[in-house]
Amino acid sequence: MNEQTKVDTLLEEIADYVLHKDITSTEAYETARYVLLDTLGCGILALNYPECTKLMGPIVPGTTVPNGSRVPGTSFVLDPVRGAFNIGCMIRWLDYNDTWLAAEWGHPSDNLGGILAVADYVSQVRLGKGDKPLTVREVLEMMIKAHEIQGVLALENSLNRVGLDHVLFVKVATTAVVTKMLGGTREEIINALSHAWIDNSSLRTYRHAPNTGSRKSWAAGDATSRGVYLAMTALKGEMGYPTALSAPVWGFQDVLFKQKELKLGRDLDSYVMENVLFKVSYPAEFHAQTAAECAVKLHPQIKDHLGEIDRITITTHESAIRIIDKTGPLNNPADRDHCIQYITAIGLLKGDIRAEHYENETASDEQIDQLRDKMDVVENKQYSLDYLDPNKRSIANAIQVHFKDGTSTEKVECEYPLGHRFRREEAIPEIISKFLNNLKTHYPSKHQKQIEEICYNQEKLENMHVNQFIELFLL
Repeated sequence: MNEQTKVDTLLEEIADYVLHKDITSTEAYETARYVLLDTLGCGILALNYPECTKLMGPIVPGTTVPNGSRVPGTSFVLDPVRGAFNIGCMIRWLDYNDTWLAAEWGHPSDNLGGILAVADYVSQVRLGKGDKPLTVREVLEMMIKAHEIQGVLALENSLNRVGLDHVLFVKVATTAVVTKMLGGTREEIINALSHAWIDNSSLRTYRHAPNTGSRKSWAAGDATSRGVYLAMTALKGEMGYPTALSAPVWGFQDVLFKQKELKLGRDLDSYVMENVLFKVSYPAEFHAQTAAECAVKLHPQIKDHLGEIDRITITTHESAIRIIDKTGPLNNPADRDHCIQYITAIGLLKGDIRAEHYENETASDEQIDQLRDKMDVVENKQYSLDYLDPNKRSIANAIQVHFKDGTSTEKVECEYPLGHRFRREEAIPEIISKFLNNLKTHYPSKHQKQIEEICYNQEKLENMHVNQFIELFLL
């Protein structure tokens, strides 16, 4: 039957939140500043990896774009869609930016690719017209809202259980906030959002054996850039599709979500930003962060007794078993940083875990696979329950090493990683240190100090114009 239908409620709820919700949480804005710094720092560090930088720049070399989006740490000036891909690619490359774990997992700061590219573009266009550019506070607000959309969708809607990748929620969140940033109306935001859902979704193929590969490092850049494209298309007057989700037979829910209804797990506010997980200590998949902490703690006890180890028990939660419990050959860095056994082995052997430990040079060490072969991964049902408990959201792991003579180390347990909200005060100095160390890989000391002078002051940073903020990071 071809008749006009009511707009899907979910599309309306997201659009109204983006347009009308006043974010009043001081904690959310302060956390967003740390997320901004941490995410940019991760991107700056990734510029040291040729496999990342080979994907960056314009599609056609030599392309020039008036008022183009500048890419931090580079000399690229790109259209906002390509700018979003570049920024999104570099910040996700090393799997070191923030994390959200629920029925679906993901990295809400991936949306910064689209947000920052559009903010810089809009600011320069405004300046060209004699108008005021956007401020960094407006960027922080859009970050809070993108975090909330992606994270609240993730609370009860599991894409991974139907084989779809979490970056679909990045595309949806980016689409919503950048349409607003570009001056979109309620109708235009809804239209753009409908396209984001109709667009279909990446499969998780590239995250799992036997196909684990580097696409997982640029998938979020692809998603956030697509969000910018759909926003700009909607602002040209392109129509939307009011029941993109619920249409019988042809809607997202029937085609791709096993006929289940998509729903928001709570009212949209600033919950996700306030509770987001920082990946402070180690560049490793987040379900293994506490395992990494346990392994590093055990390193002094076992480093001189490797030949005496009989077996190693990793006690974990169901989600970790489902996505990072891997045996057999690991073919590339993308495979290794998503393997709880590999991450644990590195922590036990090295007493630290760094991005270069996933490269072939380190992976060729036979001791790593010898330790992996001795590992048993078992579920603790309480860990799995606490992982989903909204009042806890733990990511617990425990490790115990058993020796051939029948003795064992203590069972080292860690429920909450350093980047958890419950350990936020402890984490902040480490987040700042991580940011500074990442800057050191790319900028001379004078340039670093200029960045720090602005970025460590909440009020000064919030009041700064976006175009000036971007210029801080240019070479």
